Amino acid sequence: MSIYIDTSALLALLNANDLHHPAARKAWGECLSTGATLFTSNYILLETSALLQHRFGIEAVRLFTGDLLPVIEILWVDALLHARGLGALLAANRRDLSLVDCTSFEIMRQKGIQRVFTVDPHFREQGFEVIPEDKA
Repeated sequence: MSIYIDTSALLALLNANDLHHPAARKAWGECLSTGATLFTSNYILLETSALLQHRFGIEAVRLFTGDLLPVIEILWVDALLHARGLGALLAANRRDLSLVDCTSFEIMRQKGIQRVFTVDPHFREQGFEVIPEDKA
């Protein structure tokens, strides 16, 4: 089984004060215990590192890269994938959707990944199975 990892879940996992932290911790443990192959993109790494550094400082980036990244396989966005993500963003014509999101959707479709560790509702809108499940 493959699981894609989104910025929103990483931030919830690393921030004990985040509303989604308890569910993210539980879901992360389950992802690790199932032996699933965990994927993310270099765009997610960039976005997560920038947000962690801005909100919590360089030590948070160090924790992220030292403790979480070693178990995640990085998928690198090339020029074609970037162009597809940008095209999807422009076609969606939505202010609340990001280039990183649209590129993630393209990666997941290209790789056949159906499950995503996220607290971002856009992934469910796109038809992906979201972990942790929304209890609403």
